[in-house]
Amino acid sequence: MRRSDNMKALVKEKITFSDWDIADTLNDKEDIVACLEVALAESNIKFLFEILDALARSKGMTKIAKELGVTREGLYKSLSPAGHPSFETVLKLFDILGLRLKAEPKGA
Repeated sequence: MRRSDNMKALVKEKITFSDWDIADTLNDKEDIVACLEVALAESNIKFLFEILDALARSKGMTKIAKELGVTREGLYKSLSPAGHPSFETVLKLFDILGLRLKAEPKGA
């Protein structure tokens, strides 16, 4: 078979990709903590909110929003890239997710 025939055969194949969502994979507490530690260590607020958003979605955004005392839409908005949740909201979210925010000296 010539190379061009191989390419034609490949082009005719239907290749599909599924959307990957980190919320589907953050089930293990150690993985969750590792992601949050990276975001906090690098002072990467955008990544921190992406992880918190994924965690809230994986636990049920409506349930989490209700426990926070905000609307589901409000929680989506505050954890979006353009959102700016209050520190109080972040601390409550950590608590609801069974996590705590811990301070330590740099380089420790």
